[in-house]
Amino acid sequence: MARILFLTQVLPFPLSTGAKARQYYVLRYLSQKHTVTLVSFVRSDDKPEYIAHLRSFCAEVHTVPMLRSRWRDVRSITLGLLRSQPIVIVRDAIEPMQTLIDRLLALEHYDAIHADQVSMAQYGLQGNNLRRVLDLHNALYLVMKRLADNEPNPIKRLAARREARALAYYEADLCRKYYQVVFVTDEDRRAIEHRLTVYGIQVPADRFCTIPICVDTNEKRPVAPVANPQRVTALGVMFWPPNSEGALWFARQVWPRVHAQFPQARFTVVGKNPPPELNQLNGVDNIEVAGYVPDLEAILAETAVFIVPLRAGGGMRVKIVDGWSWGLPIVSTRIGAEGITLRNRENILIADSAETFGQAVMQVLSDPALAKTLRQNGRHWVEEKYDWSRVYTAWDQVYDKLLTS
Repeated sequence: MARILFLTQVLPFPLSTGAKARQYYVLRYLSQKHTVTLVSFVRSDDKPEYIAHLRSFCAEVHTVPMLRSRWRDVRSITLGLLRSQPIVIVRDAIEPMQTLIDRLLALEHYDAIHADQVSMAQYGLQGNNLRRVLDLHNALYLVMKRLADNEPNPIKRLAARREARALAYYEADLCRKYYQVVFVTDEDRRAIEHRLTVYGIQVPADRFCTIPICVDTNEKRPVAPVANPQRVTALGVMFWPPNSEGALWFARQVWPRVHAQFPQARFTVVGKNPPPELNQLNGVDNIEVAGYVPDLEAILAETAVFIVPLRAGGGMRVKIVDGWSWGLPIVSTRIGAEGITLRNRENILIADSAETFGQAVMQVLSDPALAKTLRQNGRHWVEEKYDWSRVYTAWDQVYDKLLTS
């Protein structure tokens, strides 16, 4: 049994995002075999009962308020440019978090430090004589590159490309500083390995492994659909640019085709903090921008098609795993389903252009037998491939290698 200091950029409960689902079930699994202390940033809407729940299986939970302001954003941009560092990394270098980790390392003995995502990697490098594991989740530079490729504004496109270049080197360099680096998809692992080659950074191949994001299929049960469901639903935190950009693309380029053929259908966007461009579409052509919805049961029951219209992103979209768990018919782009084991046209429909994506959505809306097949096959698939109790035994190998190397 090891003593692990586990670092997260968001509080891993409730499971409102894919990142939180990853953190939560890894914490749950590791806590069964090790003594785990959680250190996490918290936001104003994180409640005491969330922390109390995490304390039910973590040995200790320590939190630091996340500091955000326009002044800090301007400072981060300035320092990032001057230091040739990723702006998002400079933004998340918050002194109270550094102080807390230094204090814990001085007072307690830990065998390993586990940094979750690239945003916490800088804190995982604190302390001496510690085994270090980085759960990278995704190749963040690839997310920024894809956003730049889809950005029509030339200034924003230039800024995104600069950030992608800075992140590419930063993420590659992290791989030589951590004993073990875990990815959620082989695609992101190969992308980082390619950057290592480009920069001439030598890292042993046995430092890397892939463990997908998983859910608890016993807790997340299928939702019984209403008779003749007519809702097309997109779900995800909308302050994350790939989610909002994908929802906007669907609303502007795909939905008019669907709405013309199915005027009774409704497109619903669910997710925290949608941008103004998305809010402006609320009420137009049966588009509903719902924002954060604490209880999804009614919306999911009315969902005829669950869409993942992403054109940028990295890592793994847990919303697909969630959709399968809920027993929903899913239509996704290839990028949206990237890194996920699937069977196109058996448990999901894959389409990339506005025309083919719209055709896939309309096919599900018009064919109850297809919808039923996608519902059943998706549920069976997630039980077999993405249940944490089956898959996360792979973390034993990570920690066995980490602690004996």
